Amino acid sequence: QLQLVESGGGLVQPGGSLRLSCAASGFTLENYAIGWFRQAPGKERGGVSCIGRSGVLTTVADSVSGRFTISRDNAKNTVYLQMNSLKPEDTAVYYCAAKRYICSDYVPEYDYWGQGTQVTVSS
Repeated sequence: QLQLVESGGGLVQPGGSLRLSCAASGFTLENYAIGWFRQAPGKERGGVSCIGRSGVLTTVADSVSGRFTISRDNAKNTVYLQMNSLKPEDTAVYYCAAKRYICSDYVPEYDYWGQGTQVTVSS
């Protein structure tokens, strides 16, 4: 069974850090571009960051640029999202997703999705 599983979410104070992980089972992540998306209550799911198959090319949303970093360890079949200087507006459910070929912010282009992990930034 092809599956993505996110972990690492939680409650953190403003200015704090979290590292999210996206682990794959049943398929090899290195064949896919991996995107991180987030969805806050009442809002559409939007792209946060994406990393290409080799890990060389990455994209990041303007709202998190300079604070979030995406990386991948193909040997561990895992992609990470390091989130620093977190703000209350970063509060959302974070999802990872896999698609063939190149990165995209277009949700329907992704083939596989994780179940999401909640990130709450609050004092």
